[in-house]
Amino acid sequence: MPEKKLNTKQDLELIERLAKARSDMGAQLKKVIVGQESVIDDVLTALFSRGHVLIVGVPGLAKTLLIESIAKILVLDYKRIQFTPDLMPSDITGTEVIEESDSGKRVFRFIEGPVFANIILADEINRTPPKTQSALLQAMQEYKVTAAGKTYPLPLPFFVLATQNPIEHEGTYPLPEAQLDRFFFNIKIDYPTKIEEAEIVRKTTSGLIPELKPLLNASEIVSLQDLVRRVPASDHLVDFAVNLVSATRPGDPSAPLLIKELVEWGAGPRASQALVVGAKARAALHGRLAASVEDVAAVAHIVLRHRIVMSFKAEADGVSADRVIDELLTSVKPG
Repeated sequence: MPEKKLNTKQDLELIERLAKARSDMGAQLKKVIVGQESVIDDVLTALFSRGHVLIVGVPGLAKTLLIESIAKILVLDYKRIQFTPDLMPSDITGTEVIEESDSGKRVFRFIEGPVFANIILADEINRTPPKTQSALLQAMQEYKVTAAGKTYPLPLPFFVLATQNPIEHEGTYPLPEAQLDRFFFNIKIDYPTKIEEAEIVRKTTSGLIPELKPLLNASEIVSLQDLVRRVPASDHLVDFAVNLVSATRPGDPSAPLLIKELVEWGAGPRASQALVVGAKARAALHGRLAASVEDVAAVAHIVLRHRIVMSFKAEADGVSADRVIDELLTSVKPG
C-alpha cells in the first residue's frame, strides 16, 4: 500500500494548526512551568508521534505538574497511577467482579482500571515489581487490554508518561531493557538555573492559581497524529537514522572504537523508527512540510539514551550514554 503524502490544502492547514498549537501550548504551560522549554517540546513531539515517554528527574522538578497541565490544556481524560511495591497488575488494567443480574443470574462484569484514560501518569514506575510494570506493556504497544480472555480497546489518543527518580535505588525495580524499549523517548529534567528557581519560588508562594485555556480535544489530536505520519522523510534521512542506530552496536563494522570499547548492547530497530517519526513530528510542530537530518540529530539523545546498554568499564569510568551519542553524532555523517 503506497504511503500517503501531504498533498492537499487541508493537510497544509493542519500543519499550520499544529505549529500554532505548539506555540499556544507553550504559552499556556509557561503560566505554571518555569523554564524547561526543551522538555515541553520533547513531550509534545512524543505525543504527536504516538509515542510514550519516560521522564527522569529528582523530586521537586514539576514532572507531575507538567503532565497534569498538558492534560488540562488538551481536554483529555487523565489518570495518575502511583506505583508502589504492593501494586498488582489488575490495579492498573482492571478486574472482573460477579454481579447478580435482573433475572437473578450471576454474571461477570469488567471494571476498567485507571489505564482506561487518554493520558496516564505512571508515577515512580520503578517502585513496583516487574509483573506490575509489564501490565502496561500491551497497553502501550497495542492500545488494548486483555482480561479473562476478552480484549478491551483503550481510548484514543493514549499517552503514557512514566516518571523515575534517578537517585533512589533501595526498594526499586529497574525497568528491563524490553520495557525501556517501549518508551519512545527518555527525557531528563535537570535542576533549574538560579534565575528560574527564584521565579519558581515567587510563583508557588504567591497564592495565585493560573488558569489554563483548553486548546485541543481528542479527535483533533488523533487527526494531527495521523498527519505527522504523512510528513515526508527522504531516503537520505532514513539512511542517516539507520546508520546512526547501527553504529550503536559494538559488533557492527560501522561502530566507532568508543562504541566497541564501552557499549555492551546497541539499540534495536525501534530506535530507527523513533528517530524518523520523531523527526517528522518535530518538523510538523515547527511548521515545516518535510523532516530533515537536523531533526533526526535533535531527537537522537532522547531516542537512544535508554536503548544503549553501557558496559561495566563504561560505568566504572563514568562514561554516560549521552557522551556516546555525542560521539556518534560527530562520527556518523549524513549521506
